Amino acid sequence: MSKKKKSTHHYIDNKEFFQAMVEWKKLVVDAENSGDERPPITEYIGECFYKIAEHLSYKPNFINYQYKEEMTGDGIENCLMYAHNFDPEKSRNPFSYFTQIIYYAFLRRIEKEKKQSYIKYRAMELLDDGSLGGWYKENYFEKDSMKKAMSSHFNLTENDIEKFTPKKRKKKTKKKTKKKTNNLDEVLQDDIKSEDSTDK
Repeated sequence: MSKKKKSTHHYIDNKEFFQAMVEWKKLVVDAENSGDERPPITEYIGECFYKIAEHLSYKPNFINYQYKEEMTGDGIENCLMYAHNFDPEKSRNPFSYFTQIIYYAFLRRIEKEKKQSYIKYRAMELLDDGSLGGWYKENYFEKDSMKKAMSSHFNLTENDIEKFTPKKRKKKTKKKTKKKTNNLDEVLQDDIKSEDSTDK
């Protein structure tokens, strides 16, 4: 049996992408020097941003999130915001540069959404009189506790709940300090008392 040849076709040609970024970057520098507004990115560059975000969202660590469209949108938005920071003299790999931007945009979106889920979870937990938790157990999670059932419904792990739960602050105890006084008689009286106690 003959082995299948690995496909050398990539969805973005990095050399072409780099060339497009170099040309656009020249326009950006010219606009900054003349005091004009930054030129919009080309259709090709925008298409590359979209393709990178779409393909990254299908990676195993991102595919199961319900808010993939928001993640993709955030990634493209971040690329548009920071495209002018790409320096062709430092890097010849715009694919890697923008993949990194999109990756971190995805992580920020996941964090935001999990925080929102935690707020909903906590609100339901605080307002539940027992009927809601019972309903969850009866209909969906018979073997699980109410807390586990609700956290599972909101796609929250124990680590997520622990991370978003506010830490209780320890009350600082104030040290008792001697009152400062400007009264000369009081100061002298204190000195006399201390001398008397040492003489004895």
